[in-house]
Amino acid sequence: NNSIDLEKYCIAYAERLEAKGRFQICIWPEHCLIGTHGHAMVDVIQQACAEWTETTGRSVEWCWKGQHILTEMYSALEADVPTTVDTRLNRSLLASWQRSDRVWVCGQAMSHCVNYTVRDLVEHWPAGSVDQVGILTDCASAVPGFEAAAETFLQDMKAKGVVLKK
Repeated sequence: NNSIDLEKYCIAYAERLEAKGRFQICIWPEHCLIGTHGHAMVDVIQQACAEWTETTGRSVEWCWKGQHILTEMYSALEADVPTTVDTRLNRSLLASWQRSDRVWVCGQAMSHCVNYTVRDLVEHWPAGSVDQVGILTDCASAVPGFEAAAETFLQDMKAKGVVLKK
């Protein structure tokens, strides 16, 4: 009947999330909901994507995340606690990115979603080619109160060879 003991699930989930060492569980207000301003791209980035499409004749590859209510999805590549096939490592998306000459990452938030998307990307990127991954540092910011996490992330990625560009 697809019913679960939600209380037991939440406790086990929180334990698994914290055991991974990235986060303690955090209850966020609803944000980035489809159809809202929080989900939309800022005009300058949307325009840059349109210009790139026009110049190259290629399409932007859009990636959806956070579609599963019973797991966090900070990373665009995989959930911190995968609960379904769709929340495990997205090998198709990873392979698509690896076929690119360069992958530039921006978005919100530097302290969370950009952070863990890039960490997962670098973890699965071919050795010796991490300089093909870049972060547009002026196109992302930290969640207020998490600025130190964003700074640590940028330092870690720079040390691994990721390109940081304003």
